[in-house]
Amino acid sequence: MRVFTRLLFCCVVFSVSLQNFAQQKNGQTVDASQVVDASKAVLERVTGNRITNVKISYAATANGIDSFRVKAENGQLTVSGNSVSAICFGFHQYLKKYCNIMYTWSSGTITPPASWPNADLIGGTPYQYRYYLNVVTFGYTTPYWDWTRWEKELDWMAMHGINMPLATVASEAIAERVWLKLGLKKKDMDDFFTGPAHLPWHRMGNLNKWDGPIPDGWHSSQLQLQKKIMGRIKELGFTPITPAFAGFVPPAFAKLHPELKLNPLKWGGFAPEDNGYVLSPETDWFKKIGKLFIEEWEKEFGKNKYYLADCFNEMDVPVDNDHPEKKYSYLANYGRSVYESIISGNPDAVWVTQGWTFGYQHKFWDKPTLQSLLSKVPDDKMMIIDLGNDYPPYVWHIDPVWKTHAGFYGKQWIYSFVPNFGGKTPYTGVVSFYASAPIEALKSPYSKSMIGYGHAPEGIENNELIYELISDMGWTNTEINLEDWGLEYCRARYGDANASILSAGQALFSSCYNSFGSYPRFVWQTVKYDTRRKGSVNDDPAFFKGVKDFLAAADVMKGNKMYRYDALELSSLYLGLKADEYYKQALQADSAGNDALKTSLGNKAMLLMLQVDSLLESHPMNRLQSWVDYARLHGNNEKDKDYYESNAKRLITTWGGFQDDYAARIWSGLIRDYYVPRVRETLFNKNFDRKSWEEKWVTRPGISKISPYPDPLQKAIELVNQN
Repeated sequence: MRVFTRLLFCCVVFSVSLQNFAQQKNGQTVDASQVVDASKAVLERVTGNRITNVKISYAATANGIDSFRVKAENGQLTVSGNSVSAICFGFHQYLKKYCNIMYTWSSGTITPPASWPNADLIGGTPYQYRYYLNVVTFGYTTPYWDWTRWEKELDWMAMHGINMPLATVASEAIAERVWLKLGLKKKDMDDFFTGPAHLPWHRMGNLNKWDGPIPDGWHSSQLQLQKKIMGRIKELGFTPITPAFAGFVPPAFAKLHPELKLNPLKWGGFAPEDNGYVLSPETDWFKKIGKLFIEEWEKEFGKNKYYLADCFNEMDVPVDNDHPEKKYSYLANYGRSVYESIISGNPDAVWVTQGWTFGYQHKFWDKPTLQSLLSKVPDDKMMIIDLGNDYPPYVWHIDPVWKTHAGFYGKQWIYSFVPNFGGKTPYTGVVSFYASAPIEALKSPYSKSMIGYGHAPEGIENNELIYELISDMGWTNTEINLEDWGLEYCRARYGDANASILSAGQALFSSCYNSFGSYPRFVWQTVKYDTRRKGSVNDDPAFFKGVKDFLAAADVMKGNKMYRYDALELSSLYLGLKADEYYKQALQADSAGNDALKTSLGNKAMLLMLQVDSLLESHPMNRLQSWVDYARLHGNNEKDKDYYESNAKRLITTWGGFQDDYAARIWSGLIRDYYVPRVRETLFNKNFDRKSWEEKWVTRPGISKISPYPDPLQKAIELVNQN
């Protein structure tokens, strides 16, 4: 394994080509020195100020599309590009290809080499925009992040070539201003907004008031946080997508205006009083409210261009399906109303909508139905994020949505993936698909209006291999050779790639990374078999072989922290599968009335689960404690801290409606305090009141303490070999 010298307290040498100080890019004037300064700041943060002999320069391109060049010669590194994301992505590519270094969520700050290896690396992207995040990422991962964590994520975006993030923090602070201006009271807001972790579904009109009210001080703190986020987004030259009004109103507004027609919506198994309401598109209030939303947002955060308003996400549209002409008329008017409500506040704005529901409810959203929704919006004033291109082939078994709808009939659109549901942590994803599928769209006639590419995971900080691959696909117009890419990935992540590592990679590529589904969960995470959302963790024999091959490299690789982290994750999945085998057999024994066998098998399952929990206590991300700590830091007193903790716990366990165990994670703390006791009670307590027990766990603050294994890697090897 290659050894790098740790450089401390070194100065970084940067420069800018001042003759190119003012450049035009996509019709906008670019401050070249600002690009250089912002790129320098990213590189300093991700390396902890441990780089030297680096020169950064701005280099314009004729077509304005982002590109970079990285040249190293005689120990001097020169990185040039025409945007911050191009420069930072180029630098990261150089680190991966020539220095065996990777910057990821689990890596923390990285240590550059003592001397820059010679190289001349040129690259560019075929896409104007590289999109990132999902509306619900702001629930499943980021709801309680502070600025320190957001700063790291924005650096991660730059290093992975992203330039169009979703930015919805503080939506409710702006919404509250609008509704108060329209005559509602603070109490009405308390009865409208959900708890912080559930706010994404409130924003999409799915859900009202669930697990609220939010404590005082939340909105003001989120405003301050979003100012920092939007300030950094501007500094990095990103193009953000920010929230707009989609017609969803508080019940109190309907009471204030009984003359208005509101259509009730239905979602997620919640009671009617928890579901949303949408204005009729015929009312003038639609435009009035939408205009206020845009004005209040821009008053706080400045002028923006792309505004998100989602259309009936996973909900039945309130139309008469037996009379298509009425359905088409309603949708055309609704689309016009959303669009006009946005441009009334900003005439230069573009309406953005997530296209998830067009595939998820593809039987409803046929060609004439979607055409109706889009019909009264100018092509250049709308952008559709074709959210989950991994779902048509592997889940819905239909043609790609972009292909079915002819590139969305001339509207601007972004090709995207949803590689994760709910923040689940098992390894999953079809790498051969991710490495090739976007090229079909690029080569299609519909690429003329395809202005971007990206990924919209529901939860992040998982499956890092998949995110590296998807990010790299944003900077190529040809398929990625997985054999070459996998070798490079292993070297960058682990510092080397010996025979055991490569054998493990092949086994994982043929098993867990050759499978895709929405719900990879163990049965012990759902207690009983989930008949609504069927799914499982990949248990192909090749996966078990891959884990053992990976661990066989420990003697050589154990000094590399990324290797140790991945060894803990892989071992946990391996042992979790073994525990699942015992648990499923215990359930069978219980059904057969064989208490002795149930006890024996159940105890074996729970012992393995506890051992997985102890292994993950040494993992940098897969721990409940981190999730809870972020939530509690928002409280100004113990009562509020306890509330935020319970809201965070609820989302990843009981959720609400029929979403229970949807966001299941394999996390230390969650296993020992939630999954193991619940399994034990399910197997051995005939009077177990599961719902009551779960609610007590959610609302009881605290996590039990354990001591991690002294040598978790060695323990992982020992446990895998024993099982």
